Amino acid sequence: MLETVSMRVPVRSAVRPLWNAARVVIPCIWRGKHFSSGNEPAENNRVTPMLRHLMYKIKSTGPITVAEYMKEVLTNPAKGYYVHHDMLGEKGDFITSPEISQIFGELIGIWFISEWIAAGKSAAFQLVELGPGRGTLTGDILRVFSQLGSVLKNCDISIHLVEVSQKLSEIQALTLTEQKIPLERNAESLVYMKGVSKSGIPISWYRNLQDVPKGYSFYLAHEFFDVLPVHKFQKTPQGWREVFIDIDPQVSDKLRFVLAPCATPAEAFIQHDETRDHVEVCPDAGVIIQELSQRIALTGGAALIADYGHDGTKTDTFRGFCGHRLHDVLTAPGTADLTADVDFHYLRRMAEEKVASLGPIEQQTFLKNMGIDVRLKRLHGGSHQMNAQQSRPSASPVAGFDELTWR
Repeated sequence: MLETVSMRVPVRSAVRPLWNAARVVIPCIWRGKHFSSGNEPAENNRVTPMLRHLMYKIKSTGPITVAEYMKEVLTNPAKGYYVHHDMLGEKGDFITSPEISQIFGELIGIWFISEWIAAGKSAAFQLVELGPGRGTLTGDILRVFSQLGSVLKNCDISIHLVEVSQKLSEIQALTLTEQKIPLERNAESLVYMKGVSKSGIPISWYRNLQDVPKGYSFYLAHEFFDVLPVHKFQKTPQGWREVFIDIDPQVSDKLRFVLAPCATPAEAFIQHDETRDHVEVCPDAGVIIQELSQRIALTGGAALIADYGHDGTKTDTFRGFCGHRLHDVLTAPGTADLTADVDFHYLRRMAEEKVASLGPIEQQTFLKNMGIDVRLKRLHGGSHQMNAQQSRPSASPVAGFDELTWR
């Protein structure tokens, strides 16, 4: 289920560092329990360049965490980087039409403007998007800003995109910038690319959120957190044990899950009162949320996070998608998208007492409150109706917006 959360209103500025421990080598003998990721058709169980790379890595240094596996598969371009589902619709659960995606962006733009008005109409604000995909969502928001130019005419607006992929940043530039104005590139700078939007708004690209200038900002993260690496843990009679990935000794070119024989450093992120028997923890998400919270608390603004997630209730959500279908996460790595549902309870805890937060709520509820029904009626003459009691609106192009909002 895709959900949305928003953060706003500075409360406190102190933020404790979440993740400052270096990787620790633990002298454990790997004789623990193991289990397969599932049975995959033989034709899909092929040896990819990424699988060779991972097998070499495991043979050299031992089993790797699920977090390290995700990071290698999703961000290692030399070994087969796979484009995130927000570009290709790889989620499988919901395929949204271009017009619905456009309406979604328009409503997000209206939400930001309403927040700006409610906060007193600051003289300037930054729109910061994390993982902007092809740039279409930002483009839809900018179109709303242009249409409401009379409202924003005295406000100095700038766009800041956090994107680690050079290839994607070029696609974003084609989508957003005025091609008659040459892009400025500087690979050595924190701002590695600059341009101007078709409506004349400056756009800057960064590799890290920390590099974006501090100032009154609206932050957007749409299907960004669910591909950040997670650590997986299983409760055992001996206590929590982290799930690692190893080579199957019975099949030389196959990977398998194993349980660590002893405690690992990442176990520190599990809450002492945790009642589930299997949990997924994303330290990187906690770091980003603390950075966002600190920025909002110090300089003002708001953040909107929309993602597939839950409120601290789910257990094993790590899965793969290929061709809009579920795909074994350990089979043919580098050919499928990997994802894990976002734990919004964890995100909210990381922002606690630093900013005011609202959510999570289903994205369908958020969009209905923003007037998506009215917008759809105008487009389709009232032929599409959303049933508020249904998790998936029947015969409606808004399928896929049963999701989450944070404020």
